[in-house]
Amino acid sequence: MTTRHMHRDLIIAALGVALVSATLGCQRAKSTTAAPLPTVSVAEVVERSVPIVREYVGRTEAVPTVELRARVPGVLEQVLADEGRAVTRGQTLFVIQREEYVAALDSVRAQLAKAQADLTRALDVSVVDRARAQLEQRKADRIKSQQDVNRYRPLAEARAIPQETFDTAVALDKVAAAAVDEAAAALKDTELVQRTQVQLAESVVQAARAALVQAELNLGYTTVQSPIDGIVGRVQVHRGNLVGKSEPTLLATVSAVNPIYVDFPIAEADYLHLAPRIRLDRASRLEDTRPWFDLVLADGSTFPHKGRVTFVERAVELKTGTITVRAAFPNPDRILRPGQFGRVRGVIETRANAVLVPHRAVQEQQGARVVLVVDPAGKVALKPVKLDERVDDSFIVIEGLRPGERVIVDGVQKVRPGMHVKVELRSAAPPAGKVGG
Repeated sequence: MTTRHMHRDLIIAALGVALVSATLGCQRAKSTTAAPLPTVSVAEVVERSVPIVREYVGRTEAVPTVELRARVPGVLEQVLADEGRAVTRGQTLFVIQREEYVAALDSVRAQLAKAQADLTRALDVSVVDRARAQLEQRKADRIKSQQDVNRYRPLAEARAIPQETFDTAVALDKVAAAAVDEAAAALKDTELVQRTQVQLAESVVQAARAALVQAELNLGYTTVQSPIDGIVGRVQVHRGNLVGKSEPTLLATVSAVNPIYVDFPIAEADYLHLAPRIRLDRASRLEDTRPWFDLVLADGSTFPHKGRVTFVERAVELKTGTITVRAAFPNPDRILRPGQFGRVRGVIETRANAVLVPHRAVQEQQGARVVLVVDPAGKVALKPVKLDERVDDSFIVIEGLRPGERVIVDGVQKVRPGMHVKVELRSAAPPAGKVGG
């Protein structure tokens, strides 16, 4: 082999060694370069006052609701009620045939007039006066007979007059005394008879007056009026039918709908939060502190008028642990009707200085709730937390987190405790407004 060929082989070998060395150097450099950090989204734990809102299923009630019934028997002569329309207090809705009750009223008035005339006659004291005058006459006769006896006695003893004259005077005196007793008894009898007649006549007058009142009421019952402002329902009996014969016949029902009331059961714990603000016994004297409630209707819309509590049931229902609350909602357009269902929503309390964590940061692990937090150096740590209410998209934290700590809300599946991460900060949640279960 020539010198030229040996020189070429040495160059090729040197190039090969250099190429291998360069390849090994690149591989070593790649192996020593660090992998990129995973990126996660974090949110800060915040602290603020939040309203605790509850929703309850409620049902509308019309208070008062009045059943219009025929209180006297008769033929239904007029039906003036316009079904489903508004009526006012005192508006005539039904008329029962009146002629029979007008005649009965006239008859009772005549009986009362006769009874009053009889009472006037019974009060006449002329008979008593005559009996009293008769007694006075008999007393005068007795005085005269006594005077005759007294005058004749000394004369008879002196034999100045015949004994027979004196005996006659004594006999006449006894007769006069008996007449006085008889006249006194007659006067008592006359007074007793008059008192009895007056009492009987007065009782007849009272009975006639009571019958007159009843007759006037019966005549008034022939006109059936609405006792309240409200809406009249379906007419149950039509014109020409006999009503009220054996029992008070239901004619129609009227319900007051402005305001409309909504009854809804609330948990005992919620009631304890509301109770200090719904002191109904003091609302008329102090500033009204009762909370406002919204009503969400069946179509998802919110009723434009807010309501306030007007009634709380006497006791807690033992089977359910709830107590019924009634709220009044203005209903000027009569949109709401009795029997509708809706959701009553209201603030039961305001939780001051509540620590809030986004619900997306909370995980379940072996029955416990945990979050992943990132410290200022970007290191991930696992923390167990104790939570309370859910408020909008956040939970109220009772224990485990402090305001300002950063929790991972997106990218949880890419990291584990002890890793370092690159963070993207998300804005804090908006102010709370609705509470979930």
